[in-house]
Amino acid sequence: MKSNSQPIKLFLVVAFSCTSLLVSLAPVLAKPTLSSSPSDRGAKTNLAQATAFNQPSLPSGPPPRGRVRGGAKRGGECEVSKLDLTALVHFTEGAKSAINVWGQTTVERPSWFFYVPYNKDLAYEVEFVLKEDPDSNDSNESNEIYRKAIALPEKPGIIRVSLPTTAPALALNKQYRWFFTINCDKQNKSPLTFVEGVIQRVELNPGAVKELQTTELLRRYTIYAQNGIWYDVLTTLAQLRQKNPKDAALQAEWRNLLSSIGLDDIAAEPIVSEKP
Repeated sequence: MKSNSQPIKLFLVVAFSCTSLLVSLAPVLAKPTLSSSPSDRGAKTNLAQATAFNQPSLPSGPPPRGRVRGGAKRGGECEVSKLDLTALVHFTEGAKSAINVWGQTTVERPSWFFYVPYNKDLAYEVEFVLKEDPDSNDSNESNEIYRKAIALPEKPGIIRVSLPTTAPALALNKQYRWFFTINCDKQNKSPLTFVEGVIQRVELNPGAVKELQTTELLRRYTIYAQNGIWYDVLTTLAQLRQKNPKDAALQAEWRNLLSSIGLDDIAAEPIVSEKP
């Protein structure tokens, strides 16, 4: 019996050691292999399913009419392009096929995104204008807030236009009307190609505001989407893509987001200007 006890003890020691090793490795084995970048980890983990954008109801008062596509006008001289000038904004159909173009932001100086089908080789005049919306103003005045000449990009694609620190900040709960215009024929004064819409700055509930101040960019994107803050949703997702240009999950989320608002044809177009 004594001669058999040594192999049995040795077996038990080895078995116990292997069990302890497996237990200690279990938390490590349970973790997926992810990139070292925090934003990459979030993208690959949390964007397995597309984030739903909850579009809020239209504001009270006159409908926020607008224009999402800027097709060539009658008698215009714009070069024929595969896609029209397009504002990357949420829109709904109103009465008699009218289009309502309206979205919210929580920041004082937001960003807008536009698909521009032309490049810098064309001598077109491009301009962005922001005004107080007269339809939401008791005085019916349309005070201009900001006007900026925009340079055409190196190649057709999506560009970003931001309200600079030198411009007045958007006031809370006030509506502003923006215009993005392209003049393809300065001499003949042909009709402009343009898009337009309405933006309103709002404030989220205190809990969401507090979380936005401390959380990472990916979580901010989700909070904005859940609360229907279109301009901040798009800007945050663009920032995530800029930080992670090869992240397939973020590219897919961008396509899903634009497709969800009816801009499938623009969803795969490149972002050619990330600068605010």
